[in-house]
Amino acid sequence: MDVVELLAKMLKDKAVDGDIVVLSEKALMVAFGQIFDESKIKPSIFTKIFTYLWMRIVWGWILGYVCRLKPSTIQWLKTYPLREGSTHKQLTLKTVGLLQTLKPTSEGGIDGSNLPYNLVVLPMKNLQTKTVYLKNKLAEKLGVNLTVMVVDSDRTYILRSKKISLKLSTRKTCYKEILNMGFLAYLIGRMFKQFFRPNATPLTIAGEKLPVEKALIIAEIADRVRGFGAGRTVFEMAKNLNTTIDGVTWKMLGKIKHYPVVVVRRTC
Repeated sequence: MDVVELLAKMLKDKAVDGDIVVLSEKALMVAFGQIFDESKIKPSIFTKIFTYLWMRIVWGWILGYVCRLKPSTIQWLKTYPLREGSTHKQLTLKTVGLLQTLKPTSEGGIDGSNLPYNLVVLPMKNLQTKTVYLKNKLAEKLGVNLTVMVVDSDRTYILRSKKISLKLSTRKTCYKEILNMGFLAYLIGRMFKQFFRPNATPLTIAGEKLPVEKALIIAEIADRVRGFGAGRTVFEMAKNLNTTIDGVTWKMLGKIKHYPVVVVRRTC
């Protein structure tokens, strides 16, 4: 069953005119086959050294505290697994570049949480085109006028000030009002968390042209309803499932409740 057929089956008799169908980017990329097996990568000596220094030393002893990360996260950074971590950083350096690779996790949307073995999702370059395609096909099959939004749980940091409008994201989005700053957005948003509100990121939208403020609200609502599945990171996932990082299986994940498709309906 292809992606359109699967979504149409899930939404039949549930979606009505005007509904906003919010899709998890990760789940959508898996459905489109945008996955990669990191066990195939052999990291260079440079990447191994970089991973050790950047993750265990810089993040573990400096940036983890600066960004006010949880003690358990800081401890994880100090013991960051070098074998798996180096292969991951090798992939992110090649695929999404240095500014994204500097993030501690989910670099540029490359993420292995809620995926088994050594699999990770890869971001899709023509995601906007795919979103429009899904919107049109679903409207055709279901006979309803829908808006389709693809959302990433990676944060957009919104300045709390009512006088200044500033929105910083770690990802590129379809909204020009949201500034894509990669690692720097994460750093600023976490360092000055008293001034910034974290929000799920609307990557693409097809259908109704929602203003950015409304799109952000809908993205956050859907993200909270969806939950984190087996864990926010591959390490949290492995811990929750009581196995190793590469020991997670499809069968294990099949027992976890997760909601990659959320229908948002306005009541007024």
